[in-house]
Amino acid sequence: MDLTALWLSLRLAALTLLFLLPIGILAGRWLAYRSFRGKGFVEALVALPLVLPPTVFGYYLLVAFGAASPLGQFWQAAFGQPLVFTFEGLLLASIIFNLPFAIQPMQRGFEAIPAEVREAAACCGLSPWKALLRVELPLAWPGILTAMVLSFAHTLGEFGIVLMVGGSIPGETRTIAIAIYDRVQAFDDVAAGQMSALLLAISLATIALTFAFSRRLGRRLG
Repeated sequence: MDLTALWLSLRLAALTLLFLLPIGILAGRWLAYRSFRGKGFVEALVALPLVLPPTVFGYYLLVAFGAASPLGQFWQAAFGQPLVFTFEGLLLASIIFNLPFAIQPMQRGFEAIPAEVREAAACCGLSPWKALLRVELPLAWPGILTAMVLSFAHTLGEFGIVLMVGGSIPGETRTIAIAIYDRVQAFDDVAAGQMSALLLAISLATIALTFAFSRRLGRRLG
């Protein structure tokens, strides 16, 4: 059991979720309530990681983060280290790749709120931010919770993006998915099976707890 890889995966998933939560809420709400020219293209761009193979998406991120790119050069000048094959680069790639898993469920959650409810909040004198905190977020919570679970679980088991952008550096970019692959390559079926079973248990427990919490919350709101 590679506990270092497991801890790295949990840390990556937690930080990805931490960044995606405000991004998903703001972007999901904006897409749910706004109509503008090119909205379909923006939604397609957000959903692109869902249909593009992770290795292809990872290749483009590798180029975008590389030393020859403006972003890579800025990062090197600012922090004195390259962006690729580092935990920071892996985190940024994970945030970008998981955008649809965060934004789309939250967008659907906000779209499910009747317009009359938002209009009533405005008539009561609530500012947009107060209406968001007191009215919209509680009503859109099922979509937000779904987005959080999907983003966490997907990050925990991601392989293609991690391999392309991060490689397999122990303690830095070697996640549990990469560790499983390495053990299979080394014909260590016992270790690969143990880590796979643990990853399965964590994912199943996360989803089960989410469903239980969602049902309990639904009964309270009802």
